Amino acid sequence: TLRYDPQTASLEKISEMVIPYGGPCYISISPDNGFLFVANYPRGSVVVVRLNKEGIPEAVTDTILYNPEKPNASHAHMILSDPQGKHIYVTDLGLDRVVIYNFDNREGKLIQIENGIVPVAEGSGPRHFSFSADGSKMYLINELGSTMMAFSNERGKGLRLLQTLSTRGYSSVERNYCADVHIGESGKYIYGSNRGENSIVVYKIAADGTLSLAGHNTCGGDWPRNFVIDPSGEFLLAGNQRSDNIAVFRINSKTGLPEGPVNSINMKAPACLKFIP
Repeated sequence: TLRYDPQTASLEKISEMVIPYGGPCYISISPDNGFLFVANYPRGSVVVVRLNKEGIPEAVTDTILYNPEKPNASHAHMILSDPQGKHIYVTDLGLDRVVIYNFDNREGKLIQIENGIVPVAEGSGPRHFSFSADGSKMYLINELGSTMMAFSNERGKGLRLLQTLSTRGYSSVERNYCADVHIGESGKYIYGSNRGENSIVVYKIAADGTLSLAGHNTCGGDWPRNFVIDPSGEFLLAGNQRSDNIAVFRINSKTGLPEGPVNSINMKAPACLKFIP
């Protein structure tokens, strides 16, 4: 845990905690801000950690270990609640599925809902996802299949697949591995990153939540593991892990496409980008 000082833009380490079945690749905060959710990739598990009043990790309250044995090993890759805080969602890249839970915020426990395992096409490798503002749609990017999936997420009906689209088309490289996905501030476009093609793919979101390809642009480097859209919605920043840079693009408000890069900053192997509220 690091404390951030906005006056000096400095960080101070204040605590450290060992996580069961370690190898955390994603963390998020519970809807009530009282817990951390952790996805562990190597052995396929998720962990819940209680936070104290200062927001510092205090104790592990729940651990779920999926299937760690090869050849069908689990690889939990992301854990996050929907915008309304109704359910917690976990992508399992190894077992090609999304797992859905209720959350008991008194005990700090995850409780799988009825019919709470949603399989996706074999070999897809579900990685990251993003929700529409009202939570009625979920968009899932698949690392191994190089696809974007659109789901309806209606109350009482769970996730229902609407469509699957390829993320590729920028270049003709043999291998490609998708990474990150975010919806733009306007809610009209959704963005995904391609590692291999080294591109950002853009889709237009229709009124019914379905997608149509708007286009591609370079990621401004090599291996865009992560990217972020700034709070104004005007810029997209791509973290290119293998070229050691963060490329900055201006988003065209009419087409939704990132233009540029208009700037590039040297950064050793960037893996995650976040704006501080």
